[in-house]
Amino acid sequence: MRAGELKKRITIQRETFVKASGSYEHVSTWTDVATVWAAVEPLRGREYFQALETHSEEIIRIKIRYRSGITNEMRVKYGKRLLYIQSVIDVNERHQELELLCVENKPAGPGE
Repeated sequence: MRAGELKKRITIQRETFVKASGSYEHVSTWTDVATVWAAVEPLRGREYFQALETHSEEIIRIKIRYRSGITNEMRVKYGKRLLYIQSVIDVNERHQELELLCVENKPAGPGE
């Protein structure tokens, strides 16, 4: 990977749960893990049917320098967009570059 390819600033975030004040409930919040330079490119668009509605899903590939601790439970803030990480690939397992395959719409969890 050439440094000139990394032209975009992104922020990687982790979901954390904090206890709501005066309540027994926990509230989800997103905490910044790192702000790094990246290459951001759409891979393909896909349409699918769900509950008689058509949805469009775009897969976005983000390339960054290798850093440990990035998981598919995190998301990327790119400008005003929120991209949810689906896959983390250590390119050629050389610990030099990571490819993050992301979607813009958060995937539904179990029971949603």
